[in-house]
Amino acid sequence: MKQLKTDICVIGAGSGGLSVASGAAQLGANVVLIESGEMGGDCLNRGCVPSKALIAAAAHAHSRGAGAQFGIAPVEPEVDFAKVMEHVHRTIATIAPHDSQERFEDLGVKVIRARGRFVSEDEVEAQGTRIKARRFVIATGSRPVAPRIEGLDGVDYLTNETLFDLRERPDHLVVLGGGPIGIEMAQAFRRLGSRVSVVEAGKIMGREDPDLVEVVRARLLAEGVELHEDASVERVRAGEAGDSAVTLDLSEGSVSGSHLLVATGRAPVTDTLDLEKARVLATRTGIHVTDELRTTNRRVYAIGDVAGQGQFTHLAGYHASQVVRRILFSVPAKVRPNIIPRVTYTAPELAYIGLTEAQCREEYGGNFQVTTLPLSRNDRAIATQQTDGMVKVLTSMGRPVGVGIVGPGAGDLIGIWALAMAKGLKMSDIAGMVAAYPTLAETTKQAAGAYFSPRLFDNPTLKRAVGFVQRWLP
Repeated sequence: MKQLKTDICVIGAGSGGLSVASGAAQLGANVVLIESGEMGGDCLNRGCVPSKALIAAAAHAHSRGAGAQFGIAPVEPEVDFAKVMEHVHRTIATIAPHDSQERFEDLGVKVIRARGRFVSEDEVEAQGTRIKARRFVIATGSRPVAPRIEGLDGVDYLTNETLFDLRERPDHLVVLGGGPIGIEMAQAFRRLGSRVSVVEAGKIMGREDPDLVEVVRARLLAEGVELHEDASVERVRAGEAGDSAVTLDLSEGSVSGSHLLVATGRAPVTDTLDLEKARVLATRTGIHVTDELRTTNRRVYAIGDVAGQGQFTHLAGYHASQVVRRILFSVPAKVRPNIIPRVTYTAPELAYIGLTEAQCREEYGGNFQVTTLPLSRNDRAIATQQTDGMVKVLTSMGRPVGVGIVGPGAGDLIGIWALAMAKGLKMSDIAGMVAAYPTLAETTKQAAGAYFSPRLFDNPTLKRAVGFVQRWLP
């Protein structure tokens, strides 16, 4: 068997693994990267990239019939679904070279396209090669999981791994799961002309602030998405071909459709790693890590989805940067979960960072303040007729500790709040910024202004002070 020694061995070539490999190699470390599947991982090939490309196509289709409020006669869009999917895969192909094996080999990374498994605490085997490394980084990501429902394994169903292989538009897409993936795809397929039904055991987007979710829910219903919330699925069965190819029997009634998308969650990929041989502890939610992302084996780190702290590409990238600092420079690098934003790319988008109201009550009791700014107070939103939404800021001791935005471009607007929370800025710092007019970015400053308004304009002491100064001015 071939023997290989290296500084860092990375297992998994998704977003996090690629970031570690490229960063470490460019800084002078010897790096081996092991990947048994596609370079770029889930995000490039089956997740973030194809879904956002599909959402963009759906937005164009929707815009053809949404101009009446501007005096533009609605037109029924003609959707060539096969060409929509060509656009999706063309987008993947355009980005793929950045994540390619050739690029990483040019950076000096040794790439092994095979499945890797631990054989000891400091050795991994892959493709007839035994790699001994000073440090290992596990970045194997996650995969979709299906719930245990009677009959589900007896019908054909889609996941995010197969959804983008479609070339014919579903007549009626039934989405099982009302989380971010399910809701994004439900709206996109509805806008592309499919009938869509969402079945969710609880409330859609249950992790998010109910006030923000209500704006998204109203839009989904207005666009014709059928929502079945608090719906328990008792059985799944095959039906006849066509619109009733699959049927979900609920606790009350049933839902039938031509296609079924299962979007009920994801599980970390750990089963092929032989972690016990490396003395690395893992549970069903992910590999156990410290706040420095070190596992129970001091030589081994875990990042991204497999670390069980969230399933976001940007989180994996953040993890990667922290691990590179720790491994290469021995710099303390502790993960701060409260500065990681999340976005659901519906229309309107919903973005959040930090603590929710419930978490604030638990942590601060009554010592926090909620400030809301409706988008109807923003001139750009009024001009574009996109006033359904709000900015919601939770503050403690004058600093934002949680921020939610629902509205157009919420994923971009959350960025300034992410900076503010990462750097510990006060609301006064945000109020002091100057935003271009008229932009949606003004909502950040406006929200800070709304926070200070009661303190300024409803303050008798301040008014008396102003009166005193005015009397003595020359």
